[in-house]
Amino acid sequence: MKLPNLRHLAAALLLALAFTLAACQQKPAPPAAPADPTSAPANTKTNFYFVKGVIKELKPDGRTAIIEHEAIPNYMEAMTMPLRVKNTNELANLHAGDQIFFRMVVTDFEGWIDQVTKTGKAPPTTPATATTNAPEAKPKGAFRRVRDVLPLNIGDAVPDYPLTNHLGQAISLGQFKGQALALTFIFTRCPFPEFCPRMGNNFQATAKKLATLPNAPTNWHLLSITFDVEFDTPSVLKSYAARYQPDPAHWSYATGAQIEIDALTEQFGLGFAREGTIFNHNLRTVVINAAGRVQSILIGNEWKPEELIAELVKAAKATPAAAETKGK
Repeated sequence: MKLPNLRHLAAALLLALAFTLAACQQKPAPPAAPADPTSAPANTKTNFYFVKGVIKELKPDGRTAIIEHEAIPNYMEAMTMPLRVKNTNELANLHAGDQIFFRMVVTDFEGWIDQVTKTGKAPPTTPATATTNAPEAKPKGAFRRVRDVLPLNIGDAVPDYPLTNHLGQAISLGQFKGQALALTFIFTRCPFPEFCPRMGNNFQATAKKLATLPNAPTNWHLLSITFDVEFDTPSVLKSYAARYQPDPAHWSYATGAQIEIDALTEQFGLGFAREGTIFNHNLRTVVINAAGRVQSILIGNEWKPEELIAELVKAAKATPAAAETKGK
């Protein structure tokens, strides 16, 4: 039997030993960093709906149309709402009163329309008459008590509205004096991601960034207030809030008596009209400084968490002072 070459065998053993030592000295790869929930995550789901509607108004930005659309089965009741396009060509040569057919694209974090096609012209509306189009009399008990209030402007003192938070605890706006307070208005059944859900996502990002911002104030609070007071009970709000994981020390959801919510929303220019089980509404986010006065009013849904953080940092520095309430 031929014996192996000892010189070749030794070389092979040394080479194997070198690879083994190199592998032992190599550091294991660090675990992947967890995703930042405040960054724009990849959309996990996209739904498409094909819808008929009528253009009520075209906004000057060329990207937004107010559209009265039909009911969307298993998603949204018929309503009138602003919808945006990503390509301005979608709205080219269209006018108020045009009947259209379009595709609505809805993801977890945004929504828009495309494939907009004109199908006709909406018939002119006829004035209501006493015999044919008079509104039906409201049934007994359908009337709602309201309070006369004045609009609140920058620098005005904010009245002390009583509310109930998502933990079932009685709270009031007045108890936050000494803190920077941001409040926004939502309802939990709001389906479109660019409205109430965006307010929740923006508040979530604001809270996370304030908690980690160097030299950030600690005297701040976020308050998401529902105007669907019949459905959004404290227990419903608690379940809804869980998706955003709010720290109760800095972020609460709240409801209140209808007369209080009506007055508060009216003072900040928020309008909401019931459309079946959902609401046609606009958006307002308000910053109240530590002195209990209006510092800023953010209109719509285009504001960014960084804007709100800057306002809250300034609002937290205000000196609490006795202020006469206005409009209540």
